[in-house]
Order: sequence, then C-alpha cells, then structure tokens
Amino acid sequence: METPHRILRSWQKLYGGYKMKPQDVLKTFTEGSCEEMVVLKDIEFYSTCEHHLQPFFGTISIGYLPEGRVLGISKLARLVEVFARRLQIQEKLVAEIADSLMETLQPHGVMVVCKAKHMCISSRGIEKHNAVMVTSAIRGAFKKMEVRNEFLEMIK
Repeated sequence: METPHRILRSWQKLYGGYKMKPQDVLKTFTEGSCEEMVVLKDIEFYSTCEHHLQPFFGTISIGYLPEGRVLGISKLARLVEVFARRLQIQEKLVAEIADSLMETLQPHGVMVVCKAKHMCISSRGIEKHNAVMVTSAIRGAFKKMEVRNEFLEMIK
C-alpha cells in the first residue's frame, strides 16, 4: 500500500515544474544593479526526455546583461528547476529559460548553455555512454560575438 504513495511523491518531485511559473521565482531587485555580465555556471539539473521517458541530467550555465534590475542568485537555479522538472527536450529547456529571463528581467541579453547526458542514448539504441549533448539559447546582446565569447570564457 505504501508503494503507490511513494511513487506518487516521487512523480510530484520529478514533474513539479508544471505547478511552478517562472514569474513566481524571478524576484528582481533594482538596488545593487550593475551593467556588467552576471553569470551562474554549472547549475546541476535532472529532467526527463519527453520522447523516451528516460532521464537526462547535467549542468546549465546562465549569463545575462542587466538593464536596471538584477536577480537574487538563487533565482537562476530555481528557474532551471521550473523547466527541468517537466517532460522536456534539451533544446526547448534552454530556450524556455532564456525566453522567461528576457520577458521577466528585460536585460540587454541572455545566454544559456546546457551540457547533459541522456539515458535514451546510453541505455538503449546506440548505447553510447560518454556522449554529452550541448545546446545553447542566445538572446539580445549575446548575439554579438565579443559578448558571447566573454560568457563562454567565464563558464570554462
């Protein structure tokens, strides 16, 4: 009798992102605002592939160029959880993070880079255990090569 409840609790954690909204976790501040790039790198995440219902996991790095407002640093990690805790594909995950930051924070630009291992490629099909997928979402000022390169250097 306990097993079904345990499974339900685990699913509520795994897919809890559907109950969360980006605007609920993205509290912004005007005090302490800066004009320089803000980066949080190597945010660990866990998600589930919507195509195969297999886990994928890795790290996400986020950079933004503020325009008058900044976020509390934990808010970036919480934003990752909002979208990672849903059935996902990696390409959509980075886009949703970048788009919600652009909409809520209205910075000069945002860049999100995700590196992840997918169980659907390592446990079935081609069975490549060391393959790492890398995706990015680039918005605003990060489309300029010098801004993008600064971010990429910071997350090395």
